[in-house]
Amino acid sequence: MSEGALIERSGRGGGRAARRAARAQRKGVKLPYIRRRLPVIDLLSSEAVEIIERNAETILEEIGVEFRRDPESLRLWRDAGADVRGERVRIPRGMARSLLRTAPREFMLHARNAARSVRFGGDATVFSPVGGPPFVTDLDRGRRYGTLEDLHNFIKLAHVAPAIHFSGGTAVEPMDIPPGKRHLDVQYAYFRYSDQGCEATPETPGHAADAVRMAEILFDEQYLDDHVVVLGNINSNSPLTFDGRMLGALRVFAAKNQGTIVVPAVLAGAMGPVTAAGCMSEILAETLAGMALTQLVRPGAPVIMGSFVGAVSMRTGSPTFGTPEATQMIFATTQLARRVGVPCRSGGSLCSSKVADAQAAYESAHTLLPTLLAGVNLVTHAAGWLEGGLVSGYEKFVMDVDQLAMMQVLASGMDLSERGQALDAIREVGPGSHFLGCAHTQANFETAFYQSNIADYSSYEQWSLEGSLNAEQRANKVWKQMLADYEDPGLDPARDEALLTYMAQRKAVLADAVDEE
Repeated sequence: MSEGALIERSGRGGGRAARRAARAQRKGVKLPYIRRRLPVIDLLSSEAVEIIERNAETILEEIGVEFRRDPESLRLWRDAGADVRGERVRIPRGMARSLLRTAPREFMLHARNAARSVRFGGDATVFSPVGGPPFVTDLDRGRRYGTLEDLHNFIKLAHVAPAIHFSGGTAVEPMDIPPGKRHLDVQYAYFRYSDQGCEATPETPGHAADAVRMAEILFDEQYLDDHVVVLGNINSNSPLTFDGRMLGALRVFAAKNQGTIVVPAVLAGAMGPVTAAGCMSEILAETLAGMALTQLVRPGAPVIMGSFVGAVSMRTGSPTFGTPEATQMIFATTQLARRVGVPCRSGGSLCSSKVADAQAAYESAHTLLPTLLAGVNLVTHAAGWLEGGLVSGYEKFVMDVDQLAMMQVLASGMDLSERGQALDAIREVGPGSHFLGCAHTQANFETAFYQSNIADYSSYEQWSLEGSLNAEQRANKVWKQMLADYEDPGLDPARDEALLTYMAQRKAVLADAVDEE
């Protein structure tokens, strides 16, 4: 196929995808996960990547990683030939990468609605909303502790939002549920109120086992053996430490062939060095160690290399996001993941702002656009993140969702089809006239450009007549309408009853406080 034919073929697809995204945003129709038609940007030179890789291997071999309070993980490393002394594991140079040869470069996560299944790896980009905050905020009630009702609301918003492809996990902690039993309500909510894919609850091995068992009830036990239906997010305790609870959860997910995301929680200047290159060496060392462990548990288990990039203010000690150094680390993470041969998780719409203001917008934009251009496969915290991850914001959620749909159009590439080239329009109009009334414009004006449902494009006078609303006030109306438009996807009554029965049985034996097991 000639280069010109390739361009036209790509252009036709890009044009269709862009028009579909524009229509979907206006009508609230779900979009499929992104297949990027833009080339990824490798920000680092080959020499820079090799330096980081060499330093990460040195960290693993000379300094090592601590695997605390988990004798089984230590046994697996010892049997594999690592140098295990106490809880410190020194991994010979090249061993972790060698073990990861069995990990899949790409894999599908199967949703209960097959049309909403997503692929991780390759040219795929999947947007997932905020996860983990204990607080929520909106213009009506302000900042407050999250509740189970708030969690349900965010799951429903993610279910409705066109460019949210994956429901994520724990969009807000339901603080009105005892922490030792909360994971059951969280997992049930994701399975019940959306038919998209989701994450599981990995705080302890017991929580992970409950999540997997509930997935088996929903999908059938045999199905899980060769189908990924949930992801478990496993954080290291940076620097260079994994604790027993996370390790036990990792082993549960890997043993059941479910996806594991290994994510160092590194903020430069606190849990990592103050330099981007130093942080990346630490991040790579920690992810290699954690990901390789999944292959010791079960060769071929799907795993995703993650990073949570930011820094701390040298004046206040508080987390900062959207900085140039964090942007460099997003590009570096994806570049390194491609060389390791596993999918990548990073980026999002991160900010330190307390409200959905200009600071939030700038910091989120400086995180989100590099995330797309770098080629991140799973974009977590893509909508709703505020206050360094302490708060899920209703208005921020829909403002971010608007940007995600724009990113989806951008990722579709330029339309170079006959329609996109528009020579018929240029012939019709000729010199010195305008294109407003020509046939091409009339045929395409509805889908010609992305139409934001948050931004105001009217005149000052019209804007004033309509109440002089700012973007956050307009977003307040949008999220309420999205919840009103939510349609329950339903759940097979027998499976629903089985899930509820399992939850009741587990709650009867679990303590209100979190059990280490």
